[in-house]
Amino acid sequence: MKKAVFPGSFDPVTLGHVDIIERGLPLFDEIILAIGVNADKNYMFSLEDRVRFLEETFKDEPKIKVMTYTGMTVDFCKEQNADFILRGLRSSTDFDFEKVIGQTNFKISGIETLFFITSSGKSHISSTVVRDVIRNNGDYNFMVPKAVWKKE
Repeated sequence: MKKAVFPGSFDPVTLGHVDIIERGLPLFDEIILAIGVNADKNYMFSLEDRVRFLEETFKDEPKIKVMTYTGMTVDFCKEQNADFILRGLRSSTDFDFEKVIGQTNFKISGIETLFFITSSGKSHISSTVVRDVIRNNGDYNFMVPKAVWKKE
């Protein structure tokens, strides 16, 4: 079984995340959406909300599993028997950052990182931008799946 882990804080999940996940589905038997838990980080959305957003967004996709983890991503991958890490790239800055992490992860564990370039029209979307729009009472629904939409 070919398994991948797509790690992130998903605070919140965005249409950019959804794009990468959906494009990765044909390559794997299972993709674990792994919400990393970092006690030193202040999240806008609770862990329960972030799990719910992902589960609702992918409720009709049997190849998706949502899990949480602490510690190193490669250790979580090994626990789950996943040989791949899936990551999305919006820009050359993302590439430079993710390349170093991917190379380090491979050196530590032999786990490969697969990079997908975001689809056209989605490279401006990030959880950071979504949170900023939310803090300023703006409309963010066009950047997130329906599970995250502001309820009017």
